[in-house]
Amino acid sequence: MMDLKSPSKATNEDRRGRIITYSCIGIIIVLVVSILYFIASRGLATFIQNHVNVFRFLTGTQWNPSLLDSHGQPEVGALPMITTSFLVTILAAIVATPFAFAVAIYMVEIAPKRGTKLLQPVMELLVGIPSVVYGFIGLTVIVPIVRHIFGGTGVGILAGTLVLFVMILPTVTSLSVDALTAVPMYLRSASLALGATRWQTIRKVILRAAMPRLLTAIIFGMARAFGEALAVQMVIGNAALMPTSLVSPTSTLTSQLTTEVGNTVMGTIQNNALWSLALILLLMSLVFNLLVHFIGKRGEIK
Repeated sequence: MMDLKSPSKATNEDRRGRIITYSCIGIIIVLVVSILYFIASRGLATFIQNHVNVFRFLTGTQWNPSLLDSHGQPEVGALPMITTSFLVTILAAIVATPFAFAVAIYMVEIAPKRGTKLLQPVMELLVGIPSVVYGFIGLTVIVPIVRHIFGGTGVGILAGTLVLFVMILPTVTSLSVDALTAVPMYLRSASLALGATRWQTIRKVILRAAMPRLLTAIIFGMARAFGEALAVQMVIGNAALMPTSLVSPTSTLTSQLTTEVGNTVMGTIQNNALWSLALILLLMSLVFNLLVHFIGKRGEIK
């Protein structure tokens, strides 16, 4: 006779499944917290151990951790890298957004079958190309063109913007397609029934209804651009200087990290300052995520 008090096979499998699931969740939480703690502790060491003034770090324009300024503090002004990071990110988003929206409208509203068949593989191909390939193309194609047209070395914000434009285009396009697809069909039908043309419906109904999700797509693209390192490093010039023009060599937070991290020793001011740059990148990632969450909550289609 079967013991009714003993757990069944299905109950044991369910218990094991919960244990495995919770264990995986716990491991992920521990890993994330460990990473956050490590970056924060190393990044704050610049201000706690090396006694660098936070305001001078964020607003200083000289980056040479091996030297001391007139106040006896290391020259670790991060403003040039912060400024350049925001400039290339914003400019890349400005350039990519119209193209992404146009492709998304074509794929969803104009020719869904043909657009998906032709453009979806292109977007997937662009997503799969490694960053180093984008950087190499930028270095061998975009930089010479910029140098030929504007003079100088060709490296700088303009070259970085063009490379990032291509890199974030598939991200913004894919999310824009999802945003337009999520617009209820009854809004389209109602607009057309009232006599609006297809373009009037797209411009005044569909885009307005999808705008919160489209803004989210742009922010995701900006987050992608802000955190890109290798491709930007190959075309930006890697000079820790305040940008004076779109074609002058400069440096972003990520390019400065990848350029110098291999030449420093853990625990030194040079290394701690780089971890402070990484902490800024981490905080900006959190800001982008909070913006996405805020816009998503405020813009849900009722």
